[in-house]
Parts: sequence; C-alpha cells; structure tokens
Amino acid sequence: MADMPSTARPRSNAARILTIVGFVFAVLALLLNPIIFGVLGVIAGVVGAVLGDKPLGWYAAAASVVAAIISLVIFSALINN
Repeated sequence: MADMPSTARPRSNAARILTIVGFVFAVLALLLNPIIFGVLGVIAGVVGAVLGDKPLGWYAAAASVVAAIISLVIFSALINN
C-alpha cells in the first residue's frame, strides 16, 4: 500500500462494470446508433476511469469515439451512394 499515491483510487467493481458497459456501447455505436451510443460509451468510459479503472476506462471512451466516427462515415457513404 505504500507504493500507491494518495490521489489514486483503488479499482472497484463498479469501475470495471462501467468500463465494460463503455465497450459494449462502443460496439452498439458501431452497429446501431452512433450518436446516442457513442455519447453513452464516452460517459461510461470516463466515469469508469475516474472511479479507478484508469487505462481501460480511457480506452473504452476512446473506442466509443472511434466507433461513432467510423459508423457515421459508413452511414454517410451508404446514404450518399
């Protein structure tokens, strides 16, 4: 415990659950609705990271943004074709 800085929070189960939900929302943003699920995925990933699941929470937020952008590009390409 002496190695842990005083500002770091220990990872909780809620943090891991929110991170997993963030990744699920990233997949749903890619497949269904990029705006709604992309935003929800970013929120879940950031909250998971703040609660202590540092690297994976930020990865979930970034994956949601990337999935939303890719989905928007694919949908716009299909509509304009």
